[in-house]
Amino acid sequence: MTQPVPVPHGLPVERDVSPFDPPGAISRLREARPVSPLVFPDGHEGWLVTGYDEVRRLMADTRFSSRQDLGVLHVPFETPGMPPATEPSPQMPGLFISMDPPDHTRFRRMLTGAFTVKRMKLLEEHITEVVERQLDELARLTPPVDLVQEFALPVPSLVICELLGVPYEDRDTFQVNSAKFLEKDVTLDDKMAAFGAMAAFLGELVTRKRAEPGEDLLSDLARHDELSIEELTGIAFLLLLAGHETTANMLALGTFALLEHPEQRAELSADPDLLPDAVEELMRYLSIADIFYRYATEDIELGGETITKGSTVVVSLLAANHDPRRFEHPDTLDLHRKARGHLAFGHGIHQCLGQQLARIEMRAGFGALLRRFPTLALAIPAAEVRLKSDMNIYGVHELPVTWTSTAE
Repeated sequence: MTQPVPVPHGLPVERDVSPFDPPGAISRLREARPVSPLVFPDGHEGWLVTGYDEVRRLMADTRFSSRQDLGVLHVPFETPGMPPATEPSPQMPGLFISMDPPDHTRFRRMLTGAFTVKRMKLLEEHITEVVERQLDELARLTPPVDLVQEFALPVPSLVICELLGVPYEDRDTFQVNSAKFLEKDVTLDDKMAAFGAMAAFLGELVTRKRAEPGEDLLSDLARHDELSIEELTGIAFLLLLAGHETTANMLALGTFALLEHPEQRAELSADPDLLPDAVEELMRYLSIADIFYRYATEDIELGGETITKGSTVVVSLLAANHDPRRFEHPDTLDLHRKARGHLAFGHGIHQCLGQQLARIEMRAGFGALLRRFPTLALAIPAAEVRLKSDMNIYGVHELPVTWTSTAE
């Protein structure tokens, strides 16, 4: 049935092949056993799912629960100060990413109208203006500069702040705390302090929106009397975190990938019509939101294996998006590839709500950056770029870049 392969003890995380490919141990495991046993640091015997078809089936099957309060959800890597999980985690109100139907359906339905393709299209012109203004600021600086701080982070932060109605001047509060919350090796106390600070900030914000609503998404939600302040805070936390962290990391890591693939970058610069396909391929290739968890609510057959009730299942979207059974030469960046069908936005009922917004931001961001800075280059050797292997959303901590003065 399956080739013999060592059962991993803890989730392999070392990017030992390239900064853009899955860890070699995970790729080898996918080829041998796409649904594999995984021994967690606390001794729990769970599963790791890495094959494209298997991941897709799992994420469409609601017997694999997203709820953290249903059973004990084990973590596949060590967290300082984190005691072994012995009981379910409490459910945060409004955090619908960790809910199942019907609760998930109720929250998702309220938000679907805010993220329609039509509404996102209306935002497109404004997003283009945000990108151009930020590149004006970048052009005034003397290189080398950190592209993360000067471009990749400000653009999605400005967009999501405006969309939600979060004051942009408060960005330091949520950016510092959201980064701390996403760090893997941060102590439990520090993680909870960061979460507490964000929850307090957002709780005050949504309370004001309920009292004096404006023309923004959080105000629209605050008009729903059936939503409590705690639920509004949870929704705001999820949208703010997902809305700036993911796109910021894609813009930075995607630029790094393009700089490391000069022939692909040259083709994209020469043909802006390639942008939509290029964005899909970059998302497939990089899959920055890689690791997700599910809890088996009953014994379930998947990929020739029986996943027993109560098991924690770890899902790798990056490994699935690099599955040669689905994508030819998957470890090659090919901007001409028709990569739609990739799983970078997830699959099933939890597929990313803001995916159209993210696509628009990336098309605007990559397109304008390459056009206005045709000589953009890394300012340090690629091997010295600090990778976010320590974070739950992958990317680069900084991306020092330079360009010649002939650039606009």
